[in-house]
Amino acid sequence: MVPRPVIPRHVGFIPNIVYFKPAGVPLRQLQVVKLSLPELEAMRLKDGAGLDQTECARLMRVSRPTFQRTLISARQKVADALVNGKAIQVETNVPSEIENEESVNPEIHNTINGFCPACDPKGRGSHSNMRCKS
Repeated sequence: MVPRPVIPRHVGFIPNIVYFKPAGVPLRQLQVVKLSLPELEAMRLKDGAGLDQTECARLMRVSRPTFQRTLISARQKVADALVNGKAIQVETNVPSEIENEESVNPEIHNTINGFCPACDPKGRGSHSNMRCKS
């Protein structure tokens, strides 16, 4: 049986700061919680920008249930880090292309206001839940 193809995730920014830790404790002494770019993007759109889940899912070009699962995962990781004094690492070293069909990591596309240069080559932007063609 052939697995479903992995759908690219769309994020609106790549952070410059990728580690957050409790003050006064060296990083080497802390456990690290890894937060993926899609998880950070879900929190940025929902909690930071205050958008509703339908709009967030549209901008990330995923279904609402997928967006909800991503957001729950992100919030659980951040809560674990805050409550248990762990560092948070945002994983930004995501491959630009899916290396093989067995890969479970989705491709990441950087978007600007919902526009994806890889998916929308004519510069129209996306106002639908289109799947990326690249």
